[in-house]
Amino acid sequence: MTKFRSVLIIIPLFIAVLLFEDSDAQTLEPPVLEIPRDISTLSEKYGTGFGFNFLMNNFGFGFGGELRQVVAPQTELTASLRLTALRDASEQTFTDFFFGQQIIPNKYQRAFGFPLMLGIRQRLFSDVMQEDYRLFLSASIGPAAAFSYPYFDDINNNGFREQFANFFEPVNDVFTGWSEGEWHWGGAGEFKIGLDIGSNFARLNSVEFGYFFYYFPNAIQIMMPNQPALRQNVRPGESPFQFDENGELILEPFFDAQRFFGSPQITFSFGWFW
Repeated sequence: MTKFRSVLIIIPLFIAVLLFEDSDAQTLEPPVLEIPRDISTLSEKYGTGFGFNFLMNNFGFGFGGELRQVVAPQTELTASLRLTALRDASEQTFTDFFFGQQIIPNKYQRAFGFPLMLGIRQRLFSDVMQEDYRLFLSASIGPAAAFSYPYFDDINNNGFREQFANFFEPVNDVFTGWSEGEWHWGGAGEFKIGLDIGSNFARLNSVEFGYFFYYFPNAIQIMMPNQPALRQNVRPGESPFQFDENGELILEPFFDAQRFFGSPQITFSFGWFW
C-alpha cells in the first residue's frame, strides 16, 4: 500500500516537471524576425543599353540591333531593327546527298523582312527573384518592309516552273533574280517573356521566348500560284498534264498569296548598359 501511494505521488510530479520544462522552453524561444530585402531597381543600375540580337524561328535565322531606355523603376522602352528570313509555313527543303544542292518544291519567291519595332519591357517578380535572374514581359510593334525576288526564272511568266526535256526553267541562286524583285510594306509585332542573366548590370545577356508575326495588306506570293491541270485515266508513258489545242499547258490555281506570317521565336541578346 505504501508503494502504491509513492507511485501516485511520483507520477504527478514527473508530469508536472515535463510540462514546466516544455513551457519554459517555449518562453525562451526568440521571435522570428523578418529580414528586410534590399530590392534594386533598374533605374538605379543603368539608364540606357544597346545590344545585338540573334534569333531563330520557323522562317529561319535573323539578326539585328536593339536600344533600351529605362523610363521607370522596373520598366524599359525598346527600339529594334532586324533582318529576318521570310517563308511559307508549308515549305520543305530537300538537299541533294551528293552535290549539296537545295531544292524547295513549289516555291515561287524568296523573301527577306526588315521590321522596325518599338516596345516596352516590364520586370516581373523583382521582390522575390534574385538579382542574377531578372524576368521581363515585353511587347513590340511597328512598320515592316519585305523584299521578294523570283526563286526560279519564270521565262513564260505563268507562275509555274516547267521542268520538261524541251523546256526547262532553272532555279536562281542567292545572287541572281534580284533585279526582278519588289518591295512590300506592312507591319510586324512580337510578344515575349525574357530573362536578363548576370549580376553585372553593365552587361546585357538575355534570352527571350515569344511569338513573332508579319502582316502585309497586299500579300506576298511565296509559293507557286499555279499548277498544271491533271488528266484522269492516264496510260503508261502518257503525260499526266492537260494541254490545250495549241499545245500550251493548262494551269489551275494553286497557292494563294499570303498576308500573315507568324512563328514562335527564340532571341539571344548581347550588349552593354550605361
